Amino acid sequence: VQLQAFGGGFVQPGRSLRLSCAASGDIFNINVMGWYRQAPGKQRELVAHITSGGSTRYSDSVEGRFTISRDAAKNTVYLQMNSLQFEDTAVYFCNAFGYDLGEVWGRGTLVTVSS
Repeated sequence: VQLQAFGGGFVQPGRSLRLSCAASGDIFNINVMGWYRQAPGKQRELVAHITSGGSTRYSDSVEGRFTISRDAAKNTVYLQMNSLQFEDTAVYFCNAFGYDLGEVWGRGTLVTVSS
């Protein structure tokens, strides 16, 4: 499985941004896809994930502001980020997990929230 992330960039506080992650390869073995982020000097943390059945999970810090969704036809997962805050500045990583696949990481994409 290969993961290619799109989006990211510079945005002002309160604005929105959308990240995309397209999966290719052995996608049928993917059970969960999600986004993690790593801020400078901090550990990588889960932002949100979505299962193949459509169940979602969010970190407390983004609940109500971020929405994860997927387009099965495009093998793509989206992270809609609204009401961005300075604390959301981080490198965001797409992740895929499958019980027969293991864990796969995409390249990170930087999101910078600044005025």
